[in-house]
Amino acid sequence: MKHSAQGAAGPGAGTAAAAVRIPVQPSAADAARDRDRDRDEGQSRGRDESRGRMRGAGEPDGAARGEHTHGEPPAPGPSVPGPSAPGPSTPRPRTLVQRSSVRGQVLDALRAALVTGELRPGEVYSAPVLGERLGVSATPVREAMQQLALEGAVEVVPNRGFRVVERGDRELAELAEVRALIEVPVWLRLARTVPAERWAELRPLAEATARAASSGCPATYAEADRAFHRAVLALAGNEELVRIAGDVHRRAQWPPAGSPAARGRADLVADAHEHTALLDALIAGDPDAVRALVGQHFTGARQDSGVLGL
Repeated sequence: MKHSAQGAAGPGAGTAAAAVRIPVQPSAADAARDRDRDRDEGQSRGRDESRGRMRGAGEPDGAARGEHTHGEPPAPGPSVPGPSAPGPSTPRPRTLVQRSSVRGQVLDALRAALVTGELRPGEVYSAPVLGERLGVSATPVREAMQQLALEGAVEVVPNRGFRVVERGDRELAELAEVRALIEVPVWLRLARTVPAERWAELRPLAEATARAASSGCPATYAEADRAFHRAVLALAGNEELVRIAGDVHRRAQWPPAGSPAARGRADLVADAHEHTALLDALIAGDPDAVRALVGQHFTGARQDSGVLGL
């Protein structure tokens, strides 16, 4: 990632991942904003005309025009009915879907850049410059960054942009421990209650993690890894469990400050192999193997610490 652009947002504010690209259609978003502006102006004209009619025929037309506080006439555009009129004034569902799609694509791109380390911990990024790099306006970038702030990935820097939160090894170790405390008991309980054929249905997801690991792309693997774990936890039938575990899992995938950009291909392949081995043990109904593999998968080098009591 190059970090040459700064601009008015301050040092580091203009940096962004040059490799991050998303197939958005900015013209559609701009058209949506234009339609919203035209609708608002049309509604304003409709209210002014209504007030003018209520004043009576004896009052000069200038009284109605005098209600405008703008220094210039409304921008030209198609005639739009007032707020009480049905029809064209109702926002089209297609516009709302497109808007949501753009923000979702931006959010996915920024999340991927966090996992790969292209958005560097401690750096400040401005929404306008990131939007220019991604080919969208600053608005969906700000909305995506606000979501990342709620997730704890970034923090708002007034009048500058958003700073990527710096994490140390201790925080990542704590997140790994929390993941284990949440997921390990569920895995072990499911191993006793879920039939082999249900575990076999997860084979395609485990194979997807192996393919993603082979690609060497940390962001691609992170998504496949979360999908596999999400499918396993969904077998428990607890939506809150799936949501909370997913949030912790995502946070645990962000690399710490000062570390290499992300996990290497060999680490990803080894992690994906554990998914396959776990499924084999679950399908075979081997509780001892499941217990050992679950402990290895969630604790790694911390397995001997006894934190989980496995």
